[in-house]
Amino acid sequence: MTDPERDDHEFSSGQGFDEPYEGFDIDPPELAVDTDKVDPVDSRVVTDILDEQNVPTDAVDAEKLLDVGVSYVHINRHEQAAETFERAARFADDERIEQEAWTNKGAAHAEMEEWDAAIGAYREALNVEEESDAGGALGDDAPSASNEHAATAETNLAYALWESGRTEQALEHAERAVEIDPRFAEAWYNRGFFLLERGLAEDAVDAFDNATRLGFRNPDILEEKARALEEMEEYERAEKLVEEAEEMREEAEQELLE
Repeated sequence: MTDPERDDHEFSSGQGFDEPYEGFDIDPPELAVDTDKVDPVDSRVVTDILDEQNVPTDAVDAEKLLDVGVSYVHINRHEQAAETFERAARFADDERIEQEAWTNKGAAHAEMEEWDAAIGAYREALNVEEESDAGGALGDDAPSASNEHAATAETNLAYALWESGRTEQALEHAERAVEIDPRFAEAWYNRGFFLLERGLAEDAVDAFDNATRLGFRNPDILEEKARALEEMEEYERAEKLVEEAEEMREEAEQELLE
């Protein structure tokens, strides 16, 4: 049996597409993303765009968002805390709240050991201060951010830089922290730690003493000061501090048991 002969048939080649061809999708145009500027797989992009376009700034209480972020921190939900702090910073119209939000975001990333993200957030906090100072030149009535959180951002940035291996930059920011707020005890402690890491034991002891005078006294600072004294070959003083640190830890453990 043979196949029946088929009549020749000229199939349509179609009209094709106009040049240039523009693709289409079902997403609304307000969700269009410039892939040259953002990562198209970044899950936060759509949310951020919706925030900017659909939520007016004056409809968001940035200070309450800060409180929500802090609540997340208290239950160790650091990823959610970081996202909440970033939203608070972007919606804040008060520079002090914006700076605090960026600083807290950095701390949340630090808790997750996401050092690059922490460094970026702390730098954003410090940028608020710099932009405010620049704005101050416009006149006496121009708003300016407080230094309230700048010292915290500087000392936390120093620690994050140290954790990421950038030790020289760490000391630089630790120095800036105590310049901004000479009564910030934790900043003096961090300065002493970084000085000791650089082999400057005597300067480190002075920094630890300043922190102690300002009320920052715990086993960690006693042990770091003891380490500095050992570098200076003051072994007897160092031994007494180590013993005191151990006693403080034992007392704290006993309080927990009670």
